[in-house]
Amino acid sequence: MPSMSIQTVFPSIIYRSRVTGARTLNSKLINEINHLEIEDGAGQRWSEERYPGGYTSYGSLHRLHEISPTFQALDLALRPHIKAYAKSLGLSGARKLDMTDCWANVMRKGVHHGWHLHPQAVISGTYYLKTPRGAAPLKFEDPRLDRLMAAPLSPSRQRALWLEVPARESWVVLFESWMRHEVPINQSTSPRVSVSFNYSFF
Repeated sequence: MPSMSIQTVFPSIIYRSRVTGARTLNSKLINEINHLEIEDGAGQRWSEERYPGGYTSYGSLHRLHEISPTFQALDLALRPHIKAYAKSLGLSGARKLDMTDCWANVMRKGVHHGWHLHPQAVISGTYYLKTPRGAAPLKFEDPRLDRLMAAPLSPSRQRALWLEVPARESWVVLFESWMRHEVPINQSTSPRVSVSFNYSFF
């Protein structure tokens, strides 16, 4: 039989890990997010239009790490994970990666977040504070999807075009900012609470 090789190319790398010291940090973050949801009038109005049924500070306070010591502490807790993920991407030794955006999300039952990406960032991610039973996962799209055209798709390959990463309390999920993703309709009766963020080169 002639020599042959099969090679997997162009992988997409997603990072998941539990964050140390999460219990104390989570309690403080949840307390601040509860206050934000009540007091952030601009965020409430933005959410009513673009995030119906839920609350996000994305449209009002999207740099919480610059105004809150608690969210600064989250940045510090995430840095070892950012460093490890950057190394897996071959970005070690490149310019410094710093948090540029950080915002809170509260998803109640029936809330969803449609397909999107995070332009002008390098690494994006989500840190989960509350993930009750039925909490929606983070769903990623195969970046080749719009190029498959007439490619034959078996049932197993069809399923592989999307990846659902479960939301787990005190865990962080990191991904490259160009990766399209969504949060499907949340089915949990209690709110799914998270903090999303971007890191960029400086």
